[in-house]
Amino acid sequence: MPISQRLDWITPDWPAPPRVRACSTSRSGGVSGPPFDSLNLAGHVGDDTEKVAENRARLKQVLDLPVEPVWLKQVHGTSVVDAAGVNGIPEADGSYSRKTGVVCAVLTADCLPLLLCDEQGSRVAAVHAGWRGLAAGVIEAALSKMGAPGEMLAWLGPAIGPQHFEVGLDVRELFVAHDGAAQYAFQPNPAGRWLADLYQLARQRLNAQGVTRIYGGEWCTYSESQHFYSYRRDGMTGRMATLIWLETGEREKGKDTS
Repeated sequence: MPISQRLDWITPDWPAPPRVRACSTSRSGGVSGPPFDSLNLAGHVGDDTEKVAENRARLKQVLDLPVEPVWLKQVHGTSVVDAAGVNGIPEADGSYSRKTGVVCAVLTADCLPLLLCDEQGSRVAAVHAGWRGLAAGVIEAALSKMGAPGEMLAWLGPAIGPQHFEVGLDVRELFVAHDGAAQYAFQPNPAGRWLADLYQLARQRLNAQGVTRIYGGEWCTYSESQHFYSYRRDGMTGRMATLIWLETGEREKGKDTS
């Protein structure tokens, strides 16, 4: 996973067109102190604002981002905005773009970050999908903005794994009421509650919309404490960023797209 001397990130392993650039950060490579150590990219969790600004500056420099990412005020809802047309920090749980040089981004620390792009490399989206957003239809909302779901590729970034995501019966019933197949994404545990598989729930929602090319989904933010923040594990903690954007033709030249 290490890409640079300091800042580590995950490059999605998916057959996206070369002009589609994407990554998901780890917690390594920043300047924040405990409990936000070290690459916290969120300004709403209690971290020092100057350190967050430095972390974001490092992110932009190391990834050679064309502009500052479009950060969102995430509320576990279904609003998905056009990143090219927003001012300030919109209240939304996803953004999309059809323009080059616009960076869509979501922040997570157990919730599922989901990236979308089309096979032509003409549109991209980043979605924040915790269980509330998934149940409410944030994936469906994002796909409605993108159009032609059969042309979409999806990548599932680091989220809490099914061995550690404990929920109540009410959560299970909410998903099963929408789609009976969701029952297979929940396993009972000895405490009389349920272990939920966010990755499987997301795949089911994507499949139902006609998206079949789905990649990623092999991490666990809760158990991999050296690499990822986890709200369920630590409570007060930082946030990783998952980003996607379209490069211009000039910026594509010379890029390593392997």
